[in-house]
Amino acid sequence: MKSALGFLAASLFATVAHAGTVLWSGDFDYYSSEQDFTNWSWSSQVGEYQWYIYGSGPVTQYLDIDSSYANPAVGETNGLKLSIDQTSHWNGQAMWRTELIPQTNANLGTGHLYYHFSVKRSSTNPPLSNYEHQVVFFESHFTELKYGISPNGTNLQWCVESQPKWSTPFNPDTWYNFAYDIDFSAGTVGLYASTGSDPLQRVANNIAASTSTNSADWHLGVLAFDQGTVREDWYFSGVYVEQAPITQNLRSGGILGAAPSSAPASSSTQTSTSNRTSSSVRTTTSSTRSLGPGTTTSPRSSTSSTPTSTRASTTSISGSTQTHWGQPMFVKPHRYIRIYMQKTPM
Repeated sequence: MKSALGFLAASLFATVAHAGTVLWSGDFDYYSSEQDFTNWSWSSQVGEYQWYIYGSGPVTQYLDIDSSYANPAVGETNGLKLSIDQTSHWNGQAMWRTELIPQTNANLGTGHLYYHFSVKRSSTNPPLSNYEHQVVFFESHFTELKYGISPNGTNLQWCVESQPKWSTPFNPDTWYNFAYDIDFSAGTVGLYASTGSDPLQRVANNIAASTSTNSADWHLGVLAFDQGTVREDWYFSGVYVEQAPITQNLRSGGILGAAPSSAPASSSTQTSTSNRTSSSVRTTTSSTRSLGPGTTTSPRSSTSSTPTSTRASTTSISGSTQTHWGQPMFVKPHRYIRIYMQKTPM
């Protein structure tokens, strides 16, 4: 018995020792309903997410919180259904967009980090594969998932600097689990992936990339170059960012304390990304083989690509801009309130 207990204790210690420290959690159990997302504003920055990139409709048209949307393997009670439709034009842009941004004081752009999330689609309101979709991306697009691009529009494709590097079929009612392996110090990015309840496995080794973030330009959601009138539903669960080493077993980030009870002092204003114009585009002309988890390939040059993979301006907004992650004014358990200098719009 003593020996067995000792082995159990050692196993538990090893499990804990090989799990990274969660820097930011996007656990949807924080929200009792989709209406809670509207509690966030530039003057009252509360909750797990910033909520401002969406169309002209109410929050219920684009976000839905429900237990049936959670990945059972993650351990969250609630998951998120995120939708785009013909009303999802944000800030005068032609693309369809519904996106959430981390609301955090933590520095999510230093050291060796893993950005975790699970994504799913259904047979009901599926994404259109004949239009490009940018899924869970950074503002600079140094790494992201894409759907609806060549060489196989029905695959989820992991891209580095807008170039496809790994691919998997995107089947309905299957959870696809990912962790972006980002070493900001070394300037490299790799990928872990799995399906269902399986632990994450490395599917792509780290390669050079222009890794950078101001901790408020990681977009959980979908930007699509749609031209139709068909609603699309996407499902997300298990969202968090951790320091290395990676946690390969599926889990949620947990709810890191209670939401702030008051807004930051003064008339704070902020935007989450750099101001790039809509004329900034980049077309991908490389292609990659359609591969399942565990397989990678180098891009092969191609003379044409239909549909093209476009790098577009994403989160430019009028008025002031956020230039870097904030410093805490004071601390509640695992939660911070920040002071921002007011900047008069030009």
